[in-house]
Amino acid sequence: MSGVFGAVSQKDCMEDLLYGTDYQTHLGTEYGGIAVLTGKRIYRQIHDVSQSQFKSKFYGDYKKLEGKYGIGVISDSDAQPMFLNAKFGSFAICMTGLIENVSQLVKELHARGHSFSETEDGSSNVVEVVAKLISEGEDFVSGIEHMFTKIIGSASVLLLCKDGIYAARDRFGYTSLAVGKRGKDYAVASETSSFPNTGFEIHKFLMPGEIVLLNEDGLKQVSPGRDVNQICSFLWIYTGFPASSYEGINVEAVRERCGASLAKRDKDIEVDVVCGVPDSGTAHAIGYAKESKKPYRRPLVKYTPGYGRSYTPPVQEIRDHVAKMKLIPIRDIIDGNRIVVCEDSIVRGTQLKNFTVQKLWDNGAKEIHVRPACPPLMFPCRFCLSTKSINELSARKAIKAIEGKDIEDISEYTDISSAKYKKMVEWIRKDIDVTTLRYQALDDMIKAIGLPREKLCTYCWNGECLAKNNLL
Repeated sequence: MSGVFGAVSQKDCMEDLLYGTDYQTHLGTEYGGIAVLTGKRIYRQIHDVSQSQFKSKFYGDYKKLEGKYGIGVISDSDAQPMFLNAKFGSFAICMTGLIENVSQLVKELHARGHSFSETEDGSSNVVEVVAKLISEGEDFVSGIEHMFTKIIGSASVLLLCKDGIYAARDRFGYTSLAVGKRGKDYAVASETSSFPNTGFEIHKFLMPGEIVLLNEDGLKQVSPGRDVNQICSFLWIYTGFPASSYEGINVEAVRERCGASLAKRDKDIEVDVVCGVPDSGTAHAIGYAKESKKPYRRPLVKYTPGYGRSYTPPVQEIRDHVAKMKLIPIRDIIDGNRIVVCEDSIVRGTQLKNFTVQKLWDNGAKEIHVRPACPPLMFPCRFCLSTKSINELSARKAIKAIEGKDIEDISEYTDISSAKYKKMVEWIRKDIDVTTLRYQALDDMIKAIGLPREKLCTYCWNGECLAKNNLL
C-alpha cells in the first residue's frame, strides 16, 4: 500500500506536511515524496526511504521550502508524486491503491500519443499512468472521473495545482481518505492518526468516488460520492495504525473486539500467558486477555528503533531479515508457560514459524496456541496490495498439499464447519509447529469491525467483492 497526506494552510504548510506525511510511514517502505506549491511553481522531491526515516530525508526540504499547499506520500513501490503539464494546467499527484490493468492502459495511452518515463526495472510507474489518464479530461475534475472509469482496481489520489488540493477517494472506497480541520487550515490523509499531534480534528471521511477541493477558501465538494462502499477489512485487522479510524471506527477498538471473539471460542484450552506478535497483534491479545481473564504479558518484544514492519518490504529476503531481528524473546516470561499467541493474520506462515514460534520453543515454551484475528487468506488482494501472490499464501499451500494440485473451487475450504476446512487448518498447524491453531470466523471479524457485510471488502478471504468487473 501507500499513505498520502495533504496540507492547506493560511500561512505555511511545511511543518504539517513533514510530520503529517511521516505518520503514514507504516503504509510503505520504499519511497517518500512531497510536492509543494511555492508561489506559482510546484516544487517536487522524492527520496529513497528504504533504509532511513522519512523525517531525516526531508528535513532539509522542510527547512528551505515554504508554501500554503502541499502533498506528501510514503510509497511501497512507485516513486511519487509525479508531475505533469496538462492542457488545463500543471499538477503534481500522489496516490494509494492498486490497478490491475496497467499494461492495457499503457498500450491504450501509447496509441493515443502519450509517452512514459523509464523505470529501473522497465515497468510503468502506476502513478504516471494515473496522471496521464487525468490529463485527458477537460479539467481536473473531469480528468479524475475519467481515470476512475478506465482503471480496474482502486486509486485514491491527491492532486496539487494552483487551485489547491483536489482529494478523490477511489470509487469503490477500498482505501480511506479523511479530511482534518484546524481553524481555517485543512489536512487530508490516509491515516487519521496523523491529525491529533498536528492539531487537526476529523472533519469528514470522503465517500467513495467523492472529489473535494481544499484551498485557502475552505473545503468544496466538486463531485459527489456514491453510496457504494467496499472498504478493505484488512485496514482494521493489520494495515492501519492503532490510533487511526476509518468510517469513524477506531482500529485499536476493533482489534480488541477481535481478540475477545477469539477468546469466546476458546473454552477447551488452559493457558498461562496471552501475548500478541508486536505491534499489530498487541491489541488483539489485549482483547483476548480481557475476555479470558488470563494475564497479558510480553514474551516477545519488538526492537522498534531499528526495525519496522516485516510484512511491507517487497523482497522476501528483507522481510525474513526484519522478522528475525526485530523480535527479541524474554526467557523469564516464556520458560515453562502455556502461551496464546495472537497474530493479525497468517499470510505465508514463514515468519510466524521461523521467527516467532521457534523463538518461543527455543526459550522453553510448554505449549503454543496461535490465534489469527482473521480467517485464512485465500486470495491475493486486487485493490490495496494487502496480500501477495496466491502461491505464497499458507492456506493455498495447504490446499494444494491436501488435493495434490491447485483447484479453482475452494468453497469447502472457506466453510468453517466442513471437514476440508479442519483438514487445512491442521495442515497449517503442523507446518508452523504449534500446539493448536484456531482462526477467527469471518462473521466474528465483520461483527468486530461493526460495518454491514456489504460495506466491507472480504475478497482476501472468500473471493467475494462487489466490483469484480469495475462496472458497479
